[in-house]
Amino acid sequence: MRAVVQRVKRASVEVDGKVVSSIGPGLLCLIGIREGDTPADQEFLCRKLLNFRIWPTDDGVKAWDQSVSQKQYELLLVSQFTLYALAKGNKPDYHLAMPPTKAKDFYLEFLERLRGEYVADQVKDGIFGAMMDVSLVNDGPVTIQFDSEKPTGR
Repeated sequence: MRAVVQRVKRASVEVDGKVVSSIGPGLLCLIGIREGDTPADQEFLCRKLLNFRIWPTDDGVKAWDQSVSQKQYELLLVSQFTLYALAKGNKPDYHLAMPPTKAKDFYLEFLERLRGEYVADQVKDGIFGAMMDVSLVNDGPVTIQFDSEKPTGR
């Protein structure tokens, strides 16, 4: 699994001109699923999203000390198979991404795992497979990438 994670002041997802999800302070998480990903990949990414310390303490003494769960902030997940694109010539190749029929169930399992390990109503998402308009206000900006295939600190 691969994630591009942005620390945000707020973020939202629209489908067909209607807001389907929105959050205040927290993480906007673009989630890519690779063919061959397993529950161990879900566990790795879940742990990273909930525990990675990218906020300062309330008193500002420590710059990189608090996680989304410590701050009790929200997460907005957006499925994005294009995170596994390979640039072959002038056209992207998506053969590394899990096929949509398998990926949808895997993504929903991951979403439920994350909700079960955090506060369920603090974890929002877009609509799997839909054309989504994603809006955000970066906080920092701070953008981090995680990849369960090349983990650090596993």
